[in-house]
Amino acid sequence: MTSIAIVGAGPQLGLAIARTFGSHGFDVALISRNRDKLDTLVGKLAADGITAAAFPADVLDRNALTQALGDAAARFGGIDVLEYSPVGTFGTTALTSPTGTEPSHVEFEMNFQLYGAIAATQAVLPAMREAGAGTLLFTTGAGSIVPDPRVANVNAAAAALRNWAMNLHNELADAGTGVQAAHVGIDVSIGTAVIPGLPTAQPEQIAPVYWELHTTARDQAERVFSL
Repeated sequence: MTSIAIVGAGPQLGLAIARTFGSHGFDVALISRNRDKLDTLVGKLAADGITAAAFPADVLDRNALTQALGDAAARFGGIDVLEYSPVGTFGTTALTSPTGTEPSHVEFEMNFQLYGAIAATQAVLPAMREAGAGTLLFTTGAGSIVPDPRVANVNAAAAALRNWAMNLHNELADAGTGVQAAHVGIDVSIGTAVIPGLPTAQPEQIAPVYWELHTTARDQAERVFSL
């Protein structure tokens, strides 16, 4: 059995990634805060013939996140792929310009993006290294590469995650571990327009990028999806 753990699983990109991997025989562990929403996704995947299970946890609670990944590994006999892409809620997540950014604005995003990713990686990487195989995929908006001053605090944390993920790729590759780590930068709004001027793509257009990084593009540290 092979399995993927999707941290930050949502009804758009998370579901599309789950369907992509599930269609290739992967079991799917879904991790996010809301149990009811996770159960809805599990039901949709079951209707597609994909085995999935919900493991509620908040990425800001690193102990809970570690426990959820441990429970997922126990349920599915290990985690072969980790995909990390928690999404904030527009309207409740503060979006600040560079001059309007307070340290607390970046601190929250660092906890949400970088520190959560590090905690999730620490939970699954030892077993991957022991097995000599595995994939770690980390998602941000493309503002991690080309900053957008409308979301400066989010960009700062996303850039930190991108830097760390690409360093992780190099370290694991240089050591010959057999474990792939890569960053996915998304230069579109997903599903519906969110940021004015940014083109929109459907999640089903984006999800194949993750499969390629796991299979045919394991030497690549980064892919950027744009239209």
